[in-house]
Amino acid sequence: MQEHFILEKQNLFRKPFIFSNQFYFMEFKKDKEGYILDKELNGLDKFAINFVKVLNKLKINYVIISGYVSILLGRSRASEDIDMFIEELTYEDFLKLWAELLNKFKCLNTEDSKEAYEDFLKVGDSIRFSLPDSPIPNMEIEFPNSDNAKWILLNKIKVILNQNVLEISKLEQQIAYKLVLGSEKDIEDAKYIYDLMIKELDLKLLFDLLRRFNKLKEFKKYIE
Repeated sequence: MQEHFILEKQNLFRKPFIFSNQFYFMEFKKDKEGYILDKELNGLDKFAINFVKVLNKLKINYVIISGYVSILLGRSRASEDIDMFIEELTYEDFLKLWAELLNKFKCLNTEDSKEAYEDFLKVGDSIRFSLPDSPIPNMEIEFPNSDNAKWILLNKIKVILNQNVLEISKLEQQIAYKLVLGSEKDIEDAKYIYDLMIKELDLKLLFDLLRRFNKLKEFKKYIE
């Protein structure tokens, strides 16, 4: 079990953690709005918050997925990027997003908006945005091009991080799909989330997803 402290009467987690050799302290609780998380923000958190503000301004539906979710919840590991699905946009709406993003970020794939849209997003590839002065960290965005990706976008959850709203994939989905990916890092992400959030998880949903991905055996071997 990962080291953390739970105050059950207040439904409050308190957990120390280290990110990029810095010591942080996290408080975490759940209410009707979603999960409320208070912690000293690291660089990846600040990058995510600033990027999402652009999407919120344009009312673009999105969901943050993959490794950053476990980092957001206090897992101590390095990451250079954040992965995200955004709703499929028309080229006209994408141009609005492109223009807003270029006020603060740069696209690492191309400087041409039409190429980014037609040669990357529309064919199922992702594009990456970073701050102008450094390629790291970066946000990798793509359209939801599979039934699983569309389900993730429709069934996301809300995290209020120091009063900033971030929308992330369901934790049950995170655990199950990390086992599909199967690397040591992914399995450790899955175990971290499971151990930390076991009292909050929808176990029926988790096991439905594990059966869908045919990963029950891996779950019992690595997570339980």
